[in-house]
Amino acid sequence: MALAIDLSGRVALVTGATSGIGAGIAHMLAKAGAHVAGCGMSEPGSPKASAFKSAITTTGQRAFYHQTNVESPAELEAMVAAVVAEFGRIDILVSSAGRNVFKGAENCSEAEWMGNMDLNLASHWRLAKLCKPHLEASGHGMVQIMTSNHAWASIPGCFPYNVAKTALTGLVRSLAIEWGPKVRVVGIAPGFIETPGNDEWFASFPDPSQERDRTIRTHPAGKLGTCEEIGAWSAFLASDYAAFATGTTYLIDGGRLALLQDS
Repeated sequence: MALAIDLSGRVALVTGATSGIGAGIAHMLAKAGAHVAGCGMSEPGSPKASAFKSAITTTGQRAFYHQTNVESPAELEAMVAAVVAEFGRIDILVSSAGRNVFKGAENCSEAEWMGNMDLNLASHWRLAKLCKPHLEASGHGMVQIMTSNHAWASIPGCFPYNVAKTALTGLVRSLAIEWGPKVRVVGIAPGFIETPGNDEWFASFPDPSQERDRTIRTHPAGKLGTCEEIGAWSAFLASDYAAFATGTTYLIDGGRLALLQDS
């Protein structure tokens, strides 16, 4: 019999589920059998929200969408309450929502620093706390926090985003220590992934195609990652096969950090 990841009957809450990595994770969790609640900034009747729900329901699972600004504690609380009202439980939290805040250490303002820390760090902690009672009651409760390869190595100008992403690895450790054994907590740190955000990054160069090719050459895997590949990691980590995994962050970067970039 082939090895199968089976999340049947479990409910996953995925933030940032209407695009990019969050959307890929939501879809793969649904393919593994989970019902999926997602949130985003888009209105419920928007094309993005509709596409999210369609991607989940085509797998045969239930979908629920809640418009949420994760920077707002009140909106996070309302979202968690709505998900529990819809499904009666939360088994898996994937805290994925975030945004690049690339300012540089000298040019970053106090407001930009605080906004970055609120979105890219504090929102993950606040949401995890709200979900904790439901995850503890699950019997399979787990938190996945989306950080970045910028937590290991970065490039000039990525401050303060890289600072928040580094701090998330500490959040993963602290929550795992304090909430185990009832709740497992892991981090996922993607590298260059095929997303609209990466397309915008390449488009900022005079020759986007040349920059893309140069970037691919820095990856021993010989390619950029896909949202579905990150989603598959998420599904595995949410499964009972990964029951011994907690308190650590998994770097998924195509080997880029392993290669000295002057080689």
